[in-house]
Amino acid sequence: MAVQQVQHAEFHAGKPSLSSGAWESLYPFAPHWLEVDGHQLHYVDEGKGQPILFVHGNPTWSFAFRNFINEFKWSHRCIAIDHLGCGKSAKPQDYPYLLNNRIEHLVKLVEKLDLENITLVAHDWGGAIGTGALGRMKERFARVVYMNTAAFRSKQIPLRIAACRIPYFGTLGVRAFNLFAGAAVSMAVTNKLSDKVAGGYLAPYNSWNNRVAVDAFVKDIPLNSTHPSYSALLEVEQTLKHVATLPTLLMWGMQDWCFSPHFLSEFKKHLPLAEVLEIPEASHYLFEDVPEKLNTRLRQFINQYPAV
Repeated sequence: MAVQQVQHAEFHAGKPSLSSGAWESLYPFAPHWLEVDGHQLHYVDEGKGQPILFVHGNPTWSFAFRNFINEFKWSHRCIAIDHLGCGKSAKPQDYPYLLNNRIEHLVKLVEKLDLENITLVAHDWGGAIGTGALGRMKERFARVVYMNTAAFRSKQIPLRIAACRIPYFGTLGVRAFNLFAGAAVSMAVTNKLSDKVAGGYLAPYNSWNNRVAVDAFVKDIPLNSTHPSYSALLEVEQTLKHVATLPTLLMWGMQDWCFSPHFLSEFKKHLPLAEVLEIPEASHYLFEDVPEKLNTRLRQFINQYPAV
């Protein structure tokens, strides 16, 4: 409990300048905790029924899935992880924030909750992390939904993200000046976020220390075989052969400059039978641009493929 209280205090310290707690009414979910590698990992667990597992990327957290959770908790069990270093989870400063570790954390959460017939909903880095967990426990997953993400090797990297990978200067920009999480709340949407919503996205990343994982995520993109996460990403890519046998839905914000339509095209090659919802008016945070459209399509998809 002492650890959780300390984390809670850090979570609300400093920026954003929004009045303390103003965003919390948008996120009325009880906290749950799992210890991983000696650190406290936070997750949401709302509702009952067949599970929907929401896996976020960078620089978001489970807050991004609040509209899904509020919609589906009446009919499903909604679980949303905060990766270590993100959201309400602990933010150790010397931890190896690598893809394989994140996959293992998600596997441990699925095992702890004993989830079966899972619908995986993954966004951004969540695509690689979620697919990695699926590959290590295939029998537990029934359906897959990808949103503006990747789960395969690619050398496509936007210049503005590549700049954040420059040694020393990239870290200074991301951790000292919040040039990644801070920029995302305006650059990842087509519809301007309210101060309240933007505050929710930024609240966990309000200091140099609290942005440690945001910086680490950017540097964990394996562009060649010498990268420490390359083998884990190759395992993820190979798992797509199994994903291709499952009911799969690709929901894509077509104005995304990060996981652009190029990545959607790559997914179609790996998953030729996947259903596709292209959303011309949405960007990277498509769950903010068109939440009702996503809720409707996700429910149709789940109902169309009932678990055996």
